[in-house]
Order: sequence, then C-alpha cells, then structure tokens
Amino acid sequence: MSINKDQYLSDIWKRVINYLLEHQNVSPEIIDTFFHDTYLYEINDQKAIVVTPNIVSREIVGHQSDMIQAALVDLLDIDAPFFMEIIQQSELSSMQKKMTPETYEMIAEAEDDPEFQSMPIQPDRTFDNFIVGDCNRESQAAALACAYKPGTAFNPLFIYGNSGLGKTHLLMAIGNYVKKTYPTKKIYYIESLKFVDKVVKAIQNNRIDAFKQFICSMDVLLVDDIQFLAGKEKSHEIFFSIYNELFNNHKQICIASDRQPKEIKGLEERLITRFSSGLSVGIDSPEFETSLAILRSKIKNSGNDISDMDEQGLAYIASNFSGNVRDLEGAWNRVLFYSIMFQKDGGSIKFETVVNALKNQAVVSDKTGLSPNKIIKCVADYYGLTRQQVTGKTRTKNIANARHISIYLCRKLLNLSYIRIGDEFGGRDHSTIISACMKVEKQMKSDSAMNTALEEIERLIVN
Repeated sequence: MSINKDQYLSDIWKRVINYLLEHQNVSPEIIDTFFHDTYLYEINDQKAIVVTPNIVSREIVGHQSDMIQAALVDLLDIDAPFFMEIIQQSELSSMQKKMTPETYEMIAEAEDDPEFQSMPIQPDRTFDNFIVGDCNRESQAAALACAYKPGTAFNPLFIYGNSGLGKTHLLMAIGNYVKKTYPTKKIYYIESLKFVDKVVKAIQNNRIDAFKQFICSMDVLLVDDIQFLAGKEKSHEIFFSIYNELFNNHKQICIASDRQPKEIKGLEERLITRFSSGLSVGIDSPEFETSLAILRSKIKNSGNDISDMDEQGLAYIASNFSGNVRDLEGAWNRVLFYSIMFQKDGGSIKFETVVNALKNQAVVSDKTGLSPNKIIKCVADYYGLTRQQVTGKTRTKNIANARHISIYLCRKLLNLSYIRIGDEFGGRDHSTIISACMKVEKQMKSDSAMNTALEEIERLIVN
C-alpha cells in the first residue's frame, strides 16, 4: 500500500518531534503548546519548509531551527548543505493563492529572458572587506542584521548618504551574504534607472505582468539610487505593486538613496510612507581613522605593498580626501601613477612625491591645513548634528543655520570656489552657495549670537 505525500510529511514531522524530545532539546510543554499545530509542508534534498500557525509559534520553533535541521539531516540521511525555512500559515496561504500553474510557467519563462535579469552583484563587495567606523557603524550593523535573517526585521531597510560612501557596497554585501548562507534564496539587485528601463521594455513587449511576477518571486530585493525613480509615474505604479507583494510575503527589501525618503522630491507619498515605515540609517563621510583604514585596504587589495608607502604620505591622503571613498581611490591612483613616472629613484613612495602628485588636487588650505570635511564636522558637533544633516536637504531652521555657517566658513577659511563648495554640500548650485554666504554675512551685522557662535566654531576648527 502506497503512502501519500501528506502522510509521508506527517510521519517525518512526528519523528522530528520525537528526536527533539529524546535529545531533551525541547520540553514536552513547549512541544504541546507551540509545535502542536506546526507541520512539515515540503521537503527535498536541499530544503524543508515548516509551517507554524502564528507569529509566536514561528518565533519559538525558530529558536530550535538548528536542531530541527539536524534531525531532518540525521533521520533522512541527507547530504549537507541542507536549509530550512519557517513560515506562518498566513504566508503559505498567500503563496498558494498567487502561485498558480500559470504563474509558475510565467516565472519560468521570465527566468530565461535576459531583459528581466538582475544586475550583477560584485563578489568582492562583502561585509568582510567593508571598513567600519563611527561614520557607518549603524548602517553596517543594520545591513548585516537584514542579511542574517532576511525579511524578519528592519523591513524595508533604507540606507542614505552622499555618493561614494559605501551604500552600494552594503547592498551587494547583503546579497553576497544571503547567497552564501541561504543558497536557495533568490536575490535581485537593480539600480532604479535600470528598473525604469526594464519597465519600459516590458510594457513595449506586452510582458509587464511577467516582469512583475518574476521580481515578486524573489526573496531579497536590493534597489540602488531610488531617488532616480522620482517623477517616473508608471514605474512608481509598478514598483509600488512589487513592493507590496514582497513586503506582505515577508521578503527582504533593501533600498539605497542619496537622501532620506521625505527629502526625495517627485516620489509618491505612498512610497515615501512605506520607505519610512522600516529602518532608515545614514552613512557620513569617513573620519580620519576610517579614511586611513579604507586607504590601506584599497592599496592592499590593488596588489600593492603598503610598506612601499610613506606613513606621512598615507596620512596626507586620508586627511585631505576623506569626503568619500572614490576620492581616496582617485588620490591613490594619481599618487601611484606620479611615483612611477616621476620618482626617479624608485623604491618606496615618498611624502614629497605624494604632495607633488596631489598639490593641485587636494581640497586643503596651505596656510591652515583645513579641509571642508573638518569644517563641516566641527559645525555639526557644535550644534549636535550629524554631517549628513548638515550637508543634506533638510530645511529646519537649526539645520539650515548650521549648513549656512559651514558653507560660509568653507569660503572664508579655504577660499574654495562656490562650485567646489556646492559639491561638498550634496551637489548644490553655486547660486545657493552664494546665497548662504550672504545670509551669514548679513546676520553677522545685527546678531551678536551669530558672531559668538562663529568665533567659538573657528576656535574648534583650528585647534
């Protein structure tokens, strides 16, 4: 007499329960209360799906996931690696409703369509080689938590910060971590402009439903530069539909932007609300110690010997090009080129070589040794703000005042061009920079508190 699938799965689950009791891993009271209505829904030689009746049971059963996994491997003699997913009954019901035979066929066809595929995730962007400092510690921890347990906490994760600070690295690190830890999970990485392009082509080819179903079949969605989705109404609609489907099925969504959700003009309010409902974390420009660590890592990873670089030269680069990681890389590449071409005696790269290579590049005053990054940090510290707030788009009175002072001091102490200062403050137009300087100068004529603040901040900067 043959055994049907349901009976087979039920028998296996009973054997798992007995295994847990025999090994005294779970008390009978816990089994009776939280495992009673839990069951094995699916199993093959790679993965098992366990269904629980509610979120409480899911949490309790989840605490024993390693032991349950070990029991299944042992009882069924399965070769590792073997993975297990624990879901709620409500999630299963939604999955069964949506995943009709037609949907499966549509997704299968989409998987073979190059127009639908994820953008590549660079394998060298990992948590292991992401340099952590005060500027990015919070965002790194949040990203790692999402990768460790996708879809269970911090959903969506929204990472914001200026260009070149490591947002893309963190998104790809999440993808690489999930890919390594959960090989059966499907990951999709896309830049928002590329998403818009795919939507347009899918509509033109009458395949937009297939495109939506394909992305909705993913376990982790990673979206870069979401600010470029602003103003794209049809893409808003498609993305909103995909977002809701993934979120409702407890799939992990991670988004990166150059500004906070509420500061993205042209983005639909319903998207802003959903992005803000998760966890938003910012990345600031690296402080000196982190810049130096990043620089050392970049030199090492490029195949060069760090011992061939003068320590004072390393400190010079880290001090003057700490605005973002790309600036550090560009400065190092210029120094390397200059040393090969013009340091006649060869050998270790000397401090003089570094200074000569970067003398027309460094954002630094010869008289003071200051940089915009130091000025912004001092102003931010004085007013109890973050660098991101000072250089961002928020217009509340206290933040705008700190921003204007930072701009004014960059002009006064470094004599930078208005365009160059605008680049330091999120790509602002030079007319905005001129206006900020004029506001401070006007306020100084009648506001003694402003003059006092400027004097105190300047003392902090030069010390």
